[in-house]
Amino acid sequence: MHLLEFAAQGARGISPNPRLTFRPGYLVLKPQEGASPPLAGLLSSVLYADGRGGEASFAAPGQKGKVGLVLLGNDQVTYRLTRELGGPGGLYRFNKTKNAFEVVTEDSAEMVQFLRGQVGLPTKTAFEQLFTFTTAHLPSKKPKPRSSAPAAGASGSKPLLASNQPVAAANDLAAAKAKLQELRQEREHAEEVDKIQFRLDGLSTQVFETEQKLKSTEGVKAALKNAEAAYNEAPTPESLGLPVDIVSRVERYPFLQQKRDDALAKLEADRLQMEELPSGVEPLTKNQLFWAGIAGGVFFIAIAIIFGGAARYLALLDIPAFGFAALNALKYVEELQGAERKGRKGGMHAAREKKIHDEFEAEAKYVRDAMRTLHVESPNEIVDMLSKKALLLDKVQGYRDQLGELEADPDFLSASARVKQLKAEQEALNDELMQKGAYVRDIREVEREIARTEESIQLALSAPAAAPAPAPTAAPTPGEPFEDPTPALLKVASDLLGADVMSAGTLLKDRCLQYLTALADKRILGVELDKDGKGFALLAGGKKVPVGELPARDLDLFYLSLRMTVIEKVSARLKVPVVFEEAPGVEEAKLALFSRMLRHLGTLTQVIHATAHPAFPAVADVNLSL
Repeated sequence: MHLLEFAAQGARGISPNPRLTFRPGYLVLKPQEGASPPLAGLLSSVLYADGRGGEASFAAPGQKGKVGLVLLGNDQVTYRLTRELGGPGGLYRFNKTKNAFEVVTEDSAEMVQFLRGQVGLPTKTAFEQLFTFTTAHLPSKKPKPRSSAPAAGASGSKPLLASNQPVAAANDLAAAKAKLQELRQEREHAEEVDKIQFRLDGLSTQVFETEQKLKSTEGVKAALKNAEAAYNEAPTPESLGLPVDIVSRVERYPFLQQKRDDALAKLEADRLQMEELPSGVEPLTKNQLFWAGIAGGVFFIAIAIIFGGAARYLALLDIPAFGFAALNALKYVEELQGAERKGRKGGMHAAREKKIHDEFEAEAKYVRDAMRTLHVESPNEIVDMLSKKALLLDKVQGYRDQLGELEADPDFLSASARVKQLKAEQEALNDELMQKGAYVRDIREVEREIARTEESIQLALSAPAAAPAPAPTAAPTPGEPFEDPTPALLKVASDLLGADVMSAGTLLKDRCLQYLTALADKRILGVELDKDGKGFALLAGGKKVPVGELPARDLDLFYLSLRMTVIEKVSARLKVPVVFEEAPGVEEAKLALFSRMLRHLGTLTQVIHATAHPAFPAVADVNLSL
């Protein structure tokens, strides 16, 4: 449990209308200049209001004060508590569905019981003795009380009540005895309620711990929910309007590019080879070699005809001459055929190149469309993005398997069944508490009144005259011991820790010594807590003294160290705001160290410190003006 908001109006020592938002950690509240706000008492009176109007003493003179608190309970539900100082109040629970606060109860007794049983508030005794710190709590401010002296001649009389107020003899003996009987009945009733409340507190702790075990799966559930959301949002070819086989097309894309480039390279080589052929053919009629061969052949025939005789044999030379002319004619035919073939292949090359590009574009256009749709610059990124779906599916399945293993664990199953049983028992105890009726006073308060009543009856029976006034409880004379604060504090600690006094003392003493050594400059070398809860300090030279015999300064530091130790240990199981007023019992030179100790406690539970001293704001997590 911790405070989320504090609002007040017309409260003593507090600005007219403060509305402060709190959070976990170490919070320092700076009061108004010259004001000493009784924050600890105000919170205690509002949280544990008995309906008798006692909290009216915290209202500013002449004003009708109001206080409002917003708390986050151990059940992780937000509550609002409002109260007029000296008047009515109400407890409200936040309904997340309706986004509004709903009334839980407006009965003071029911509020206290609900806050203790459901929200996580400790008993009033524990809250005031452990979770609030004021200067008045220091043992040096409360010297060991003296008992009233018995009347002269009275034998076997009980010690009179340790009180700051004298007890007068009962005027009406019968009425006093009747009142004593009523008080004893009230004590029995209070003891019954206290036992039920003790069991209810234990059940609340068990419910909280069991629910925490059940909540161990919440992290996996949240991770599974996020993974499923990411899986559902991951793009797929269908959701993007792309072909189902786009991934395989992308994977083939490099091979298509290579195939296109190879075909174009081969086509280019063929084109270069064709370009080596002559692009034009000279007409045969312009071929001088052809006409030279013809002329030679005609010349030799003419010589043979003109000269006859042996000269006619020269006619045979026309054969090589005409053959030479024929060879030139055949060469012309070949060149003519080559030129025609080059023209045909030039058109084929253009058609082939267009076909290669068309075939590549027919496949590549799907890849390019996918790149434009996904806003990527390379085909490889398409595969990465579209492959996330499969990877996310594996991740989702992994979380599902992990969640299934956790929920199938025997401890989890038993916790699930156990929490229902515990809540049923808790509800039954709450009903039993409600049946007990009106507000129940603290047992110690009833016992004090019983002791006073018994003493008044004893005084009336032992001496008709007025009993002598008890010795005043002034500050102790030098050498007179103080009252040991350890037993009462260990009793509260043992109740909250669920251990006996001896076990609680064993758990606390070492850590208490660490605090005390730092604050007391090693004036105390050791701490011992016996089975009865009494405290002893080990001093230099091996001297062992009861803590009540320590100097006032060291006794206060011991008390403060033990209280901080108890808070540290208890906060591991129960989160309750801790309220400090000023720096009780700490020397000026140790305030910086003390502030760091409070900051450490703020990491374990909420610490609210009302102080105007400049040593604390620099260390605090939050600084507010009260």
